[in-house]
Amino acid sequence: MTEIEPTGELTLRTVAMPADVNVNGDIFGGWVLAQMDIASGIVAAERADGRVATVAVDAMKFIRPVQVGDVLCVYAWVERVGNTSMAIGLEAWARRRHTGVRDKVTEGLFTYVAIDEEGRPRPVPSKGTAAG
Repeated sequence: MTEIEPTGELTLRTVAMPADVNVNGDIFGGWVLAQMDIASGIVAAERADGRVATVAVDAMKFIRPVQVGDVLCVYAWVERVGNTSMAIGLEAWARRRHTGVRDKVTEGLFTYVAIDEEGRPRPVPSKGTAAG
């Protein structure tokens, strides 16, 4: 484990299941990426006060494998806000099934755009936060 405490707010917790393994017996990276997209979408929608769409996965780093039975905890935060877009930082940590040890397994940066009801970009509202 390279860090003692996760960065950001705990946004999503889920259990890695046998149906999600790759040919090596580890949890498929695409499953982890999907959990991170869900968590970052929650944070982006809250910050945008409405609909958002993922427009880019700017960075993804797989650090350690996730195993069946591990609890995946995804932490997220608003990294920066532009006029219509925002970058959401993420860390995924696994609480190991057999030991309870917590390991940082993945980190990433996703970009979202705020959209209106017709799916067109709209301004992200100003907020009195450090990120906004």
